[in-house]
Amino acid sequence: MADKERETQATEEKPARPRRTYKLIALAAVVAALAAVGGVALLVNIMEHKQEARNPFFRVVELTDETEDPALWGKNFPLQYDGYLKTVDQVRTRYGGSEAVPRTPTEADPRSVVAQSRLEEDPRLKTMWAGYAFSTDFREERGHAYMLSDQTFTERQRVVQQPGTCIHCHGSVYVPYKKLGGGDLIKGFEQMNQMKFGEARKLITHPVACIDCHDSQTMQLRVTRPGFMEGMRALKASQGIQNYDVNTQATRQEMRSFVCGQCHVEYYFKGAEKRLVYPWAKGLNIDNIMAYYDEVGHKDWDHAETGAPVLKAQHPEFEMYNQGVHARSGVACADCHMPYQREGAMKISDHHVRSPLLNINRACQTCHKWPEEELRTRVQINQDRTFRMRNLALDALVQLIGDIKAARESGRTDEELKQARDFQRRAQFYLDFIEAENSMGFHAPQEAVRILGESINFSRLGQVSLRGAVAPAHSTTPTTAASFTRTSFRR
Repeated sequence: MADKERETQATEEKPARPRRTYKLIALAAVVAALAAVGGVALLVNIMEHKQEARNPFFRVVELTDETEDPALWGKNFPLQYDGYLKTVDQVRTRYGGSEAVPRTPTEADPRSVVAQSRLEEDPRLKTMWAGYAFSTDFREERGHAYMLSDQTFTERQRVVQQPGTCIHCHGSVYVPYKKLGGGDLIKGFEQMNQMKFGEARKLITHPVACIDCHDSQTMQLRVTRPGFMEGMRALKASQGIQNYDVNTQATRQEMRSFVCGQCHVEYYFKGAEKRLVYPWAKGLNIDNIMAYYDEVGHKDWDHAETGAPVLKAQHPEFEMYNQGVHARSGVACADCHMPYQREGAMKISDHHVRSPLLNINRACQTCHKWPEEELRTRVQINQDRTFRMRNLALDALVQLIGDIKAARESGRTDEELKQARDFQRRAQFYLDFIEAENSMGFHAPQEAVRILGESINFSRLGQVSLRGAVAPAHSTTPTTAASFTRTSFRR
């Protein structure tokens, strides 16, 4: 009886098992179908993003090697162009940038806003540059949007007849050079150098533009400034590499610094033809450059108060950057001043081009995983130290200038003043190298302080020489401290 009951019970339970199995199978099928749909959607999304990245712009207009108007490039590259337009911003950091100073426009100078005067901030600069055009007008740096107008209307233009060479780094010169040279960039460069600034200015329409850094067909970075091409060729020759061609031999990461370095450099005008030369034939650091100037006998002017044959440093950001840890680590100028940003599926460089301190999140925190305030503080500590040393060096130089001036007025001969004047030349150039460089030492903090220390020493040795003491022979030549010159970046 019990066996029959068990048999009956088992028979009654059998239909329930298949029903549960069918439900599980159906559920698995639904899950599989949803997973398949999700997978397909994911693959489609990935393919769409890859396609976007492969075709990052719509060709609205045809660009050629003569399209110099950045607004036309902006039709194809609106995101980059939007950043380029922001270079009109005037934002002050502790040691850089400018505040908008209103002025009344005139027929001679239509600007309604300028940057603050550095000469008013620190009158000692007038003493350092006495007899030179910079002693009449020198202002804080502004963005690329102002590079042409500020050079055109500076008071320095009325003090001295500047050559067309100045346009090399203050305007979009690639197309004008090519037109002047009948298609030959170098010939056009040589012709414009010999023009008067006002004459050359008529040929220039825009400040630095897209065509100055990009090939119109491939968008690849390129160097368009002959001064940089020749400067790098001389530098590489000093390292044993002959006939270096920056546009064919540089790596892409190098080009992300070279397109900036083609203008942010020290330079001088050579000979009656005012040919622009970057003084790198012996190397990139200041000691190499000083030795080069001594060898060729170059001077920018005779100091009005002392008669010393002195030099005016320009804006040697590229040279100073090459002495720093970022260059040693393979970090390019664009990594910090034009950091990458995401726009949908695309990664583009920020064409706002500004101080990393105004963009710490993308410019610094990509590599340095510290809070913004901590990173800002680190930078400002280095800059504060450099600024203090700069002030000490400037005080020492002004005192030396005063002493040489007094000795000159007392009847000391040129021969008796020769050594003191030589020390002034060195003290002044070393100090001005940091004064003219726009990072207040950040690009290479230890090197900046070292240079300012050398300047102070030269000034004090100059004062000692006026007392009749004979300075050590090695002190009249640039120091030969070892330096790092990085011109090959690989990532």
